[in-house]
Amino acid sequence: MAAPKRRRPERPIDDPTVKTGPKLPRPTGDDNAARLARALRFRFRDIGLLRTALTHRSILHEVVSAGLGGESTATLTNERLEFLGDAVLGAVAAEYLYNLDPLADEGHLTRRRVALVRAETLVRWAREIDLGSYLYLGLGERPGPGARDRMLAGAFEAVVGAVALDRGFGAARKFLMRLLEQDAPDILAQAEGLANPKGRLQELLQDRYRRAPDYVTVSTEGPDHARTFVVEARFGDRVLGRGSGASKREAEQAAAAAALTTLDAEEEEAAIEP
Repeated sequence: MAAPKRRRPERPIDDPTVKTGPKLPRPTGDDNAARLARALRFRFRDIGLLRTALTHRSILHEVVSAGLGGESTATLTNERLEFLGDAVLGAVAAEYLYNLDPLADEGHLTRRRVALVRAETLVRWAREIDLGSYLYLGLGERPGPGARDRMLAGAFEAVVGAVALDRGFGAARKFLMRLLEQDAPDILAQAEGLANPKGRLQELLQDRYRRAPDYVTVSTEGPDHARTFVVEARFGDRVLGRGSGASKREAEQAAAAAALTTLDAEEEEAAIEP
């Protein structure tokens, strides 16, 4: 009796030898998601979350054409994770700003948060981690500069959402705080028209009095991984401004910005005196 023929295994839809059907993200051990996880030094419990975060909606046409979308395609792209990541980013930025300036009112905090989490900032951070090279796009997708920036900003938020779901809010916070501590002082200074407050304050005092200000750290609080520094900008015995931050540099910039505000107010008062 002849041996039964062995059934040929079915090939996956993304097998490169298949002539039809979409090329979907491949759940292998060395795909884009795995490479990005290594680059970010995150060990995902569910690498599929990161893979979804990197999947742009341009792939939907191919999914639907292949009949793989089922009743809903909402879970196949990064838009839901983008929604979650936006909320996580907003919360971390709000905490950062709240601790940065204990005297700022709600209006100032809101304006600063908007400046920090705007699309330009997200695109900047996305490019720092070369996020564009890890995205899963539809076949033939070649977005223009504006569309690509929107794609990068959304993907960055989606990655934040994936980290928060897989590793917890604390891991997402740590990832974002590193970026905020690195870039927030300059972003806020530019948004408030006070680029490099320390430089401006030194120029002003050197021009008026031929002396530079001193910066004195008056307190350091919190554990090593989440310290808050409070610094005073002094001119002789006088305290011109006080600021706080997650690093001495941030605190000094904040103190210099406060000192400039004080000096501007004094100048205005002097100008209106008879």
